[in-house]
Amino acid sequence: MSDRTKDRLMYALKSRGPNTAATMAKHLGVTAVAVRQHLDALLEADLVEFEDLKGTVGRPRRTWRLSETGNRKFPDNHSGVLVDLLGNIKDLYGEDGLQRLIDARADQSRKSYLTAMKSAKTLSDKLHCLAEQRSEEGYMAEVLKDGENGYLFAENHCSICVAARSCQHFCRSELDLFQEVLGDDVRVERVEHILKGDRRCLYKVSPN
Repeated sequence: MSDRTKDRLMYALKSRGPNTAATMAKHLGVTAVAVRQHLDALLEADLVEFEDLKGTVGRPRRTWRLSETGNRKFPDNHSGVLVDLLGNIKDLYGEDGLQRLIDARADQSRKSYLTAMKSAKTLSDKLHCLAEQRSEEGYMAEVLKDGENGYLFAENHCSICVAARSCQHFCRSELDLFQEVLGDDVRVERVEHILKGDRRCLYKVSPN
């Protein structure tokens, strides 16, 4: 398995969540033996970890996931400088000043997303436009069907995770932003949250 396929293996774990070697082999179109060999190499490099899940019969099922080190291999649009800067803004201008900064960022994103959605006619169209925009920003976004009329909007990576941990105004702003650009005729609810220990941020989007 080439380094490119190894990268695809890590990407699959990031975007699809914990999985078995056999399932990942089928997804990638390679043999399970090859996947296991490279999972062992990734394990030695501390990029993945595993858990053996006991079933009702047979041997335990080994599932693999990215380790904390492995997750850090994905793009992260932050730095220590940014986190320090947020702290300095808060010290100098208070919570209100920091909130104004985040609101200005959200307003810029809102304009960009609405422009991208200009020709979108349905909720599905809007969500796929939004997913494309967010993926370009490093969030690995995708749209999933949820029942007959609803959708799930998933972000498999948070590209500002450390900044968001230091200032959770970002997360509140993101939820409000999605609600605004998708419109008053839908309800947007966050049901999974990376900062609460989930592997992704997941939003339930349903018509009112």
